[in-house]
Amino acid sequence: MNAPESVANAGENRFSNTFLRLKKKLERGVGEAIADFDMIGDGDTVMVCVSGGKDSYTLLSCLLALRERAPVDFRVVAMNLDQKQPGFPADVLPAYFESIGVEYRIVTEDTYSIVRDKIPEGKTTCSLCSRLRRGIIYRTARELGATRIALGHHRDDILETFFLNLFFGGRTKAMPPKLVSDDGEHVVIRPLAYCTEADISRFARAMDYPIIPCNLCGSQENAQRRQVKAMLQEWARQHPGRIESIFTALRNVVPSHLMDDTLFDFKGLTRDTEVAEGDTAFDPPELPRALFGGIGVSVDLDRG
Repeated sequence: MNAPESVANAGENRFSNTFLRLKKKLERGVGEAIADFDMIGDGDTVMVCVSGGKDSYTLLSCLLALRERAPVDFRVVAMNLDQKQPGFPADVLPAYFESIGVEYRIVTEDTYSIVRDKIPEGKTTCSLCSRLRRGIIYRTARELGATRIALGHHRDDILETFFLNLFFGGRTKAMPPKLVSDDGEHVVIRPLAYCTEADISRFARAMDYPIIPCNLCGSQENAQRRQVKAMLQEWARQHPGRIESIFTALRNVVPSHLMDDTLFDFKGLTRDTEVAEGDTAFDPPELPRALFGGIGVSVDLDRG
């Protein structure tokens, strides 16, 4: 039994059945995302970006657990970027990685000073910080021979990004579960795409991870993202199932019923064109289409 497996089994002996169900739920979600989007294949080297936050710790744990029983063989390398933030506990992550027996790489780059020098006091630093991090992550992936770069974004991050683009960017766009980097050299994956932030938070608390806060931008959470997060949390409380429905909708896109003529040939549409979903914009679940099957009309109740 290797070190990660030993640690995983030791943890299972310490925790309750409730925790074990949560652990299995997260691992199942990660496994389903990997399978649905073909994120990891035989022989891949997966570089897991670990910031010291709850999401990346959970991602690393799930990938190590799944590797033990996956039908394919893949290598996991944990990577952390030490950005030289004042007070950053540089010993925490190496000690953690060694305790679970995972291969790792710590990269030290003083991006903190660059961001502080370029961004005026009080302005959000996230954009520049993110660009600098990406460049370093891509370089490190090349050095390690990584074929996949795994990031810890979860379902809530994807939904928040969708609404940020919808409300403020004028685009129907979210975080993809899998993408090719701008330089065309790397495949980036988000295995936590099906996992909720609430489940991840519960798991991280039970695991008692040595969380490292981001002093550079953690307190500067984008105001718009914060508003969207609060909106989604309120919906989850007031309207059970709404968030799940929205997330499902991201995987059920009907281009013929939107307005992007690059995705559907509206100009070339004729009476002979087969169009998915017909002329019904919305079928309320309490009024199934079959109710109107014999009267030869399309009932579109959402038009008033």
